[in-house]
Amino acid sequence: MDTHEPALEEIAAEIPFIPAIPAELLEQNFTESSPYQLPPDDVAAIDELGKTYQALRAELGKTIIGQDEVIEKLAICLFARGHALLMGVPGLAKTLLVSSVAQTFDLSFNRIQFTPDLMPADITGTDIIQETTGGKREFEFVQGPVFANLLLADEINRAPAKTQSAMLEAMQENKVTVLGKTYTLQPPFFVLATQNPIEQEGTYPLPEAQLDRFMFLIEVDYPSAEEEKRIARETTGAAKQALSKLIDGEKIIAFQQLVRRVPVPDHLYDYAVAIVRKTRPGQPESPQWIKDTVGWGAGPRAVQYLILGAKARAALRGNYMASLEDLEAVAPAVLNHRVITNFAAESQGMTSKKIIQKLISEMQES
Repeated sequence: MDTHEPALEEIAAEIPFIPAIPAELLEQNFTESSPYQLPPDDVAAIDELGKTYQALRAELGKTIIGQDEVIEKLAICLFARGHALLMGVPGLAKTLLVSSVAQTFDLSFNRIQFTPDLMPADITGTDIIQETTGGKREFEFVQGPVFANLLLADEINRAPAKTQSAMLEAMQENKVTVLGKTYTLQPPFFVLATQNPIEQEGTYPLPEAQLDRFMFLIEVDYPSAEEEKRIARETTGAAKQALSKLIDGEKIIAFQQLVRRVPVPDHLYDYAVAIVRKTRPGQPESPQWIKDTVGWGAGPRAVQYLILGAKARAALRGNYMASLEDLEAVAPAVLNHRVITNFAAESQGMTSKKIIQKLISEMQES
C-alpha cells in the first residue's frame, strides 16, 4: 500500500479542479462587485480557511453550547458543497444551530416548516395571474422559499413523499422546474434538514432516493452534564446580541473550490471504494455477516462524499492533504443512512450505525 505523502511544494503544484458550478453563472452573480480572491498559493489559502473556520466556531459558540462534532460535520458539508440531515430528539437546538449558521453567513436564508398539508408549490413557487399597468392579465412566477442560499427544511419527514420530492431536483442539480419552466438556483445553495427520530405518528419516512441526496446524516445527541449546566445558566439570563456575519457567498464558493483541490493519496481512493463495496450484500468482497444483515448497500455517491468529506475535514483542520483519519471520521455520517438493514438485523438489534462501526473496525484490523 502506497502511503507516500507529498511535500508542500508538490501540493502547491496540484492540478486545479474545475468546479461543477457553470462559470457563466458565477460571473453573472459575482463579477459586478469586486470578487473575493483566495491567496494564489493553496497552502496559504488552506491556512486562511482554517482561520475562518475557527472564527465561525467561536461565533457559533456564543449561541450553541457544546455540539462541537455536530458543528464540524455541518461545516464539512457546507464547504464540500453538500447537504445535511440533522436527526435528534426535540430540544437539542437543531433548528437554533441552523439559524445561527445562517446569521454568521451573509447569505439569503429561508425556513420551511414541513406539515402534512404542505404542497410542492409551497416549496418551489407557482405562476399567479397579475394585472399589468395596461389592464391586461398575465401569469407571473412567484418564487417559493427554495430560492435561497441556505434553506432550513424543518421536520422534513412530516410532509408526504409528493412534497418531499419537490426538493430532489433542487438538491441534486441546483435548479427547479415549475410548469415546464426551469429556474436556476443561485450558488451557493445548501439544504439543512431536521428530523425527529422518536415520533412516528403523522410522519412520512424519507425514501432512499431522498436520503441519498444528503451528504451527511448528523446525529445530534444530548449534551454533557457540564454543558447542560451552562445551558441553564446562559439561556435563562439577559438576551444575547445577534451574531456577526463572517463570510459571504463569494468567499464560500472560493473555499468550496479550494476544498476540491486538496490532494488525496491513491490508497484513500482504494479504501473508500473498498468500504462502500463491502456494504453491498451482492458483492463477492462483502463479508458474510453483511450478507446476513444488510438488505441494500451504499451507492457510488457514497464514494464521492467520502472523498469530499475527507478533503473538507483536512482543510478545515489546517492540513494540506487528506488522510485515512479524515476518511474514517466522516465514514459513519456518510454511510449510516445509505445502508438499509433487513429483518434479520432488526431482530438481532443490529442498526446501520452498528454495522458501519463494525465494518470500519474490521478494515482497521486488516
